[in-house]
Amino acid sequence: MRTRRVQAILSAVVAQALFVKAAPAVSDPCAIFAGQTFVAPSQALACLKSFPFNETLRQNVLTVISRVFDFYTFEDFYLNSPPPFQESTTNIRADIARINSTKYETDYDFNRAVYNFTTQMNDGHTRWLPSCYQTFQNLLPAPVVTLEDENGVQNVFVAPDSVEFVSLLGDEFTGFFDQIGFDWKRLAGARVLEIDGMDAYAYADLIASTETGNYLDHGVRVNSVFSSYRISDTDFSQRFGDIAGPAFPDRDSLTMTLIPVGSTQAETVTVPYLADYLGANFTDQASFWEVNCAANNETNGVDLKTQLPGSGSALRKRDIGRTGRKLARAAIVDKSNSNAVGLPQQFIPTLSPVNGSTGVIKSFILPSNKTGVMFVGSFEGDFNQFQTDTDAAIKQFKASGVTRLLVDLTNNGGGFVCLGQFLHQYLVGTTNLGNAGNPGFQSTNRGNTLAKKIVASDIALGLNDNLSFYTPDNWAFLNNTEMPLTHNYINPSVPFTVNGVTDQDSQRFFDTCDLEFVVEPPEESPFDLNNVAIVSNGDCASTCAMFSTLMFERHQTKVAVFGGKPGEQLQYKGMAGNQVLEWTDIDNEIKTANLKDDPLAPPDLLVNADFRHNWRTAWSFFNEQLPIAYVSELPQFRFPYTNATYNNPEALWTFAESKLFS
Repeated sequence: MRTRRVQAILSAVVAQALFVKAAPAVSDPCAIFAGQTFVAPSQALACLKSFPFNETLRQNVLTVISRVFDFYTFEDFYLNSPPPFQESTTNIRADIARINSTKYETDYDFNRAVYNFTTQMNDGHTRWLPSCYQTFQNLLPAPVVTLEDENGVQNVFVAPDSVEFVSLLGDEFTGFFDQIGFDWKRLAGARVLEIDGMDAYAYADLIASTETGNYLDHGVRVNSVFSSYRISDTDFSQRFGDIAGPAFPDRDSLTMTLIPVGSTQAETVTVPYLADYLGANFTDQASFWEVNCAANNETNGVDLKTQLPGSGSALRKRDIGRTGRKLARAAIVDKSNSNAVGLPQQFIPTLSPVNGSTGVIKSFILPSNKTGVMFVGSFEGDFNQFQTDTDAAIKQFKASGVTRLLVDLTNNGGGFVCLGQFLHQYLVGTTNLGNAGNPGFQSTNRGNTLAKKIVASDIALGLNDNLSFYTPDNWAFLNNTEMPLTHNYINPSVPFTVNGVTDQDSQRFFDTCDLEFVVEPPEESPFDLNNVAIVSNGDCASTCAMFSTLMFERHQTKVAVFGGKPGEQLQYKGMAGNQVLEWTDIDNEIKTANLKDDPLAPPDLLVNADFRHNWRTAWSFFNEQLPIAYVSELPQFRFPYTNATYNNPEALWTFAESKLFS
């Protein structure tokens, strides 16, 4: 760990030194609210904007970003993203050049520009996440939802449960509004006509286009702006949504024109935001920078050959599989999970949970006693427990006479790639896999020059999948036999042309997930696959998107999506890559291959941040020349949320049972 610690200290010293002379001499905008959980957005923003722009940091950040983009699998698709994803069209290299030539007053302004650029790519796998400036979440005591009313008309409403929900934030939050005399409780259930002078749905479109990110499909992003239920970690929870819970404290208030419950008159109300501090403890501007902004022991990667297995965060135990290999992950980052708010008690299912419901999966038997529900909140958590929980739940379903299965993927942000393949394989049975018996998609990574050097060096060094994702033993040939350590699958590379640009991919390969399973999937499906259905709000990302796509493309599983803007398309999946590498992951790969001094290698970051990227492509089962991310696949069923179902999982499952199973 000594090398990592020295690197972090040097990075922190350099970054801190850049701001010492420029720090305010008298007024300290950060010290004003030190120790407070909630703060006025204007005060929070003043602190964030108190660090002046520095050219050294810009060049460091943009060099890292530019060189990591060399590994990004979808870069050429962005030159002209295919319909219906054309909103996500941009020239990545031109964007970097634009940001490099723009004058910025503060370090915040620069980082926000980089953040906005990567966020508006709408790929949650590929984002600049500066820890320094993602220390707040702005919260509005009037989260909004889209509901169908008793007349069958859909409108935007302040969430009817907002009093119970917002109260879960505690007296420190609600007391602020009491002190300023703002009656936020009377807004619960109000019909919202306009937001900031725009039609309410038009405003939702605006936020989906400019701030939400994460998902290629615009309709899925619209659903993300609204409040909705989820599982956060292992608990039922409720998202504020991107209108009421934006990631930056750059709005003091939001103006709504609405009709309160019990009234017929429209009125315009200015609703204040309050910023929730999510960062580390600090006392003043200097310590704020030190604990949140300066590079630390966790910022950059290390040479894993020098690390003891399982030591520090370089090789976290949760990321190591049964065989000792590093486990691939594909997940979005949702900052609202940093300080998740629970689900109001009246919406937590009253059904008795079945076995295997203590982790990220919550399973129940509906009152009909015919349908079992698995609410799969994510594919994260304990890798082995996910498998044993799946097995336990389905065995209890079968023992109880359940013949139908409903899988809820609402707000599932993804997780371990192999857990998505495990759940698919368990539900369909190993005899129904086809495609050489592999439960996943054909996959590739980008065949850039440095990637080729990494694979060649890994082979020469005799490294294996315990230390690197690039080593051949991570993968299987398309006949489903594991690659030997000496097989160079990226050289020769395979030309691939998109939007008139010819790039290089690795040779095709499969995952080797079966090696990591601690539960053996059954040979036959535990249910008639005609009696298996999926429900979600479309906010199903990464591994979740791969799982649902496998079920839909290979087995024609019924899929229903709830919510969204009326009259607007809504896909059943969010962004579907195949594997994400965080900045530390790709830096680990480069350093472990002894290539950090290569002229193509990115330098260490001088600031505490993450630049994650989609490192692998999954190719569609329908068309193996097209990534599943760019296959437009609409659900067979689309339902609006109602006052009964928008935040009540049990009511939604019962409704879905009546519509999806005859």
